[in-house]
Amino acid sequence: MPITRRHLVATALAAPIVIGARAGAAALPQTLQSAASLDQLRAIAIWRDGAEIAAQGYGRWTPDQPTNIKSASKSIISALAGIAIERGHLQGPDQPIAPILRDDLPANPDPRLAQITLGNLLSMQAGLERQSGANYGAWVSSRNWVRAALAAPFTQDPGGSMQYSTASSHLVSALLTRTTGRSTLDLARDWLGGIPNFRITGWERDPQGIYLGGNQMAMSTRSLLAFGATYAAGGAGVVPRDWIAQSWRPRTASIFSGQSYGYGWFLGRFGGRPVNYGWGYGGQMIYVLPQHRGRAAAAIAITSDPDQPSARTGYRNELHRLADAITKAL
Repeated sequence: MPITRRHLVATALAAPIVIGARAGAAALPQTLQSAASLDQLRAIAIWRDGAEIAAQGYGRWTPDQPTNIKSASKSIISALAGIAIERGHLQGPDQPIAPILRDDLPANPDPRLAQITLGNLLSMQAGLERQSGANYGAWVSSRNWVRAALAAPFTQDPGGSMQYSTASSHLVSALLTRTTGRSTLDLARDWLGGIPNFRITGWERDPQGIYLGGNQMAMSTRSLLAFGATYAAGGAGVVPRDWIAQSWRPRTASIFSGQSYGYGWFLGRFGGRPVNYGWGYGGQMIYVLPQHRGRAAAAIAITSDPDQPSARTGYRNELHRLADAITKAL
């Protein structure tokens, strides 16, 4: 499938494409070269059936340079929640969050706060007014992000339609911190440290020192690929296989795109096969393609300029088309 050209002059490639011997289709190098027309694009890395098969930087960027992966980090927060459940720090998706966060509840809490579960937070079904989009700036300007999130008014009952909110994933980070007594960054470095080439190089914290769940996390494109490859490989002994299955089960659907959403993952299809993906502002993407009808498991990581929009401009859809073309070439 041809990649849409957003400009007549393509961005120059920073380095030659690196293609492993297992990349079977001649279409893949051509697809990666044509992607240079996407001026927000920074790097692409591809894994298939146990190995990285391609990595490409664009402009002055390389696959090894850190970039802000924005909300793609929500998939990482989901992984940490699943590991915490397996290790006994959290009880499971149906666990109410209020007892753990009781010190930050409003003085006269809405009774529905007692109904919100860990799973509601991960699937963006908490029911609280969302603290993304137009509300994000005021929320991160507050003195206590956890209290501000819990004090937000309800727009619907918990378990209702999707209300995409970084505050919900930040509450998951707070839950992890409270139940383990360790920072979320420490947990990520420990629990995900067994993933080769995975490294978080920067991460913002709230005024209380809790790492921001689901935003403002920096890592390289190759690091993001390593995380996705772990899911493609069934967890690789790091993320519980059962948790991956739970995370990829449709729980709700985006009110913006209609696409299904699980626990920190969007769910769709590319190249005639299922794909589960994390998406961050600006076009930070991690696509995971499970093994399907004889086709090997694969993962595609794409990073872009984190300061430019991607949804309303159509750039995100161009990345979907790019990922679809890569999928067909694998």
